[in-house]
Amino acid sequence: MSPLEIAANAVMAVSIVLAGRNNVHSWWTGIVGCAMFALLFYGVQLYADVALQVFFILTCVAGWVQWLRGAGGGALPITSASTKTLAGLALAGIAATVAYGLMLREFTDAYAPFIDSAVLAFSVVAQFLLMGRRIETWAVWVLVNTISVPLYASRGLYLTAVLYAAYWVNAIVSWWWWNRQMKRAGPG
Repeated sequence: MSPLEIAANAVMAVSIVLAGRNNVHSWWTGIVGCAMFALLFYGVQLYADVALQVFFILTCVAGWVQWLRGAGGGALPITSASTKTLAGLALAGIAATVAYGLMLREFTDAYAPFIDSAVLAFSVVAQFLLMGRRIETWAVWVLVNTISVPLYASRGLYLTAVLYAAYWVNAIVSWWWWNRQMKRAGPG
């Protein structure tokens, strides 16, 4: 367990808890944590995860702006995505997993290219849902965290694996919390 792994996990734990509590400060803390994780994952040959962290940094900026000004200049409300949108995102996630996994297998020395690519693809799906404050983000984060825990443990990133298990619990709690807030806000 390196100092970088400890620091990255500490910062991201704060960011993820803030996101689960529907707090806009989750975005800037996410930028810092993702930069640290990009360096960490590069060192253990999880290249899809490096690309994912770069994506997260970019979407943290966009999400921050959207949460502050997304609904006609006001804060974006929590809503549900349509079934059509969710089906499209699921198909896109599967296609991206296969395509990126094939690329990593063919052109890199990546460890577990398809599993790593599934983490990448479905994290992207979850992040887009989070940016739009769609409640289904938390179900996708449960899936991502379920895949991530054994992947990170297999690379010796035990602290990261433990925290992703905690993020799994956080996703369940956040799903409940956001649902409660969405119902309290009423039809929007």
